[in-house]
Order: sequence, then C-alpha cells, then structure tokens
Amino acid sequence: MPDASPPAVVPSHFQSFLAFDFGQKRTGVASGNRLLKTATPQGTIAAQGDARFAQIEARVREWQPDALVVGVPYHPDGAAHDNTRAAQRFARQLHGRFRLPVYEVDERYSTTEALAAGARDADAASACIILEQFLRTLP
Repeated sequence: MPDASPPAVVPSHFQSFLAFDFGQKRTGVASGNRLLKTATPQGTIAAQGDARFAQIEARVREWQPDALVVGVPYHPDGAAHDNTRAAQRFARQLHGRFRLPVYEVDERYSTTEALAAGARDADAASACIILEQFLRTLP
C-alpha cells in the first residue's frame, strides 16, 4: 500500500473521524480517533443515492465525528479513473450535506489488503485501513 502523504493541515482539536470506502453499490464505514490512531469497522452500507446518505447521516449523528475521510482509488501508476472521480464527487457531497471537513486518502490496494487479512466485510475493513493510514499521517 502506498504511503499516505500528509493531508492538508488537520487541526489538533479534530480527534474523531468517520471513514468511507466508497463504492457504486456498497460503502464501507469505519470510526476512529487520533489518540489511539486505530479504527473500528462500522459495517457496510448497501444502498445508493438518498438511501445511502440517510444511513450515513445516522452514523454521523451517532458518532459525531470532527471530520470525515474518504478513500480515493487510483490506478497502480497513480493515474485517475472513473472510480477516482466518483469517490471525489462523493467526498464533495459529504462536505455539502454534513458541513464537516472531508479529507481524501489514496486507497490503492486497501480492499486487497482487507481480503488478504481474511476480512468478512471487506468494505468496512477497507475503510479501517483507509482511516488508519490517514491517522498515521497526523502528529
């Protein structure tokens, strides 16, 4: 998995995060915090459109994160593709709907890593990997 480059400055008072492994049919979710630099899977949302955002809204209300993290896929050479743009659009929609800061993380190989680790819910496990990668970049 590629190293995460440090995101834009993340204020030190941002302690809790929700992360998403966006997919056209399913979106994995994980929660985590800056102190422990660990993430916990919160299941996968198997819905699209408004139904997906309704479930995300319920998770945002439950966890009350300081910010959101979205995994953005790229080709192995770093080139963007259709799913890259879809994930970036999803990140913009999250920001617009929930008015929380949204950080993007290069998520190449996160699903492969989750499957290799034997994850039952590869999407939620991938969201954990994405969030832990992000948390490792924070001071």
